[in-house]
Order: sequence, then C-alpha cells, then structure tokens
Amino acid sequence: MTKKQKQIITLLSAFALMFGIVPNVSAMHIMEGYLPGTYCIVWGIVCVPFLAAGFFSIKKRLAKAPKALPLIAMAGAFVFVISSLKIPSVTGSCSHMTGTGLGAILFGPSAVSILGIIVLLFQAILLAHGGLTTLGANTFSMAIAGPFVSYGIYVLCKKSKVNQKVGIFLAATLGDLFTYCVTAAQMAIAHNSSAGFGAALGKFLAVFAPTQIPLAIIEGLITVLIVTALETYAKPELRSIGFLKEAK
Repeated sequence: MTKKQKQIITLLSAFALMFGIVPNVSAMHIMEGYLPGTYCIVWGIVCVPFLAAGFFSIKKRLAKAPKALPLIAMAGAFVFVISSLKIPSVTGSCSHMTGTGLGAILFGPSAVSILGIIVLLFQAILLAHGGLTTLGANTFSMAIAGPFVSYGIYVLCKKSKVNQKVGIFLAATLGDLFTYCVTAAQMAIAHNSSAGFGAALGKFLAVFAPTQIPLAIIEGLITVLIVTALETYAKPELRSIGFLKEAK
C-alpha cells in the first residue's frame, strides 16, 4: 500500500469518526432488543453460506491480484464512513446510505458480505449502531441483499450497453433502496401484531421512504464520483481486478 493510499484511508476513517460518534444512539441499524431471539438466530444462520462464499472470494482475488488489497480496504472504509451518516427514521432503526454498491461493482457481491459484517461489528461495538444480537439481520439486509441487487443491476446495464456512469448510479441507488426494503420486511415479520405482515410492511416502507429515497440518490451520485476518481488515480489497481478493462 502506497503512502498516498494510506493517507486516503486515514482521512476516510477520521471522517467516519467525526460524523459517526454522536450522543444520541437511538438511531441505528436494527438495534438490540428489536428482534426476538429466534429471528436473530435464523438471520445469522442464513448469512453463514454467503459469508463463507465471501471469504473464499476475497482470498482467491488477493491470490491472483495482490494489488487489489488497497481497493478492498478502501471499499470497506467507504462502507464504514457512509453508513455512519444516519437520519432517525423509525423507532428501532434509521435511514442512512449503505456504501455497499461500490464494493459489489468492483469485487462482486460475495466479497461485500465480509466487508459488511466487519463494518457492522465495529459499528455495533464502537459506535453503538445496531447491535450484536441483530448482527445477522443487519448483515443480510445491508451486506448481502443490497450488494447482490447492485451487482445484478450493474451487470444488466453493462450487457444492455447502458452508459457506464448511469449503470453505476442505478446499481448503487437501487441496491441501497432494496436494503431498506429488506430491513422493512425484517421489522414487519417481527412486529406485525394483528394487522398482518402486509400492513406492517407498508407502514415501515412508508416511514422509510421520505428519508431513504433522497439518500439513495445521493449514494448513487457519490458512487459514480468515486469510480470516476479511481479510473483516474488508481488505474493499475483497477486493471489488476479486471474492472478497467471491462469498463472500456
């Protein structure tokens, strides 16, 4: 890792701490106590095969292209930074950008599951975002479901000859929105009372929408800017993972 790359990661980390450490800790991912124990266990089990695939994906990529390590570290730092900027949305959760679309576009969705769970673990322990018992549910929504949608949309846009920047924007934006659709579904499954799952899901989606839609659009624009910057300043690294060649 070069001195310049270390400086970039250090600045991103400082930026995350500046905005992530706040006195009010009620605005989080799904927080401790908002999912019954059974649901916490089930979501954790569901994540296991995806995490295993992500571990082997990163290991294989680094074996073939050691230069990818700074990019992987940058993608993880980006997720940490951007998902720490939160807006209270509903009791027990919040609206915030996810940042996982960037990693999914560069490395595929499996690798992002590892980056995501590391970020969520550190946020739960250090910043009181989310919780340890709800780690599985938060990992599935933010680090698995969202990235797979982002990657699928990016690949679809590329095959359809859509402008690269438009494809990146759509991938990051819709991946973010899908993450919150999954989060709303997770909350609705656990808290639907007598109204039923459909009514509960509609209420959670309605509460999320006013804040999450503009945040998703902003994330899409930021992701486009970052990829454009990488294509200018990190060409060797992008070539090592095959992205620059594919983009052209």
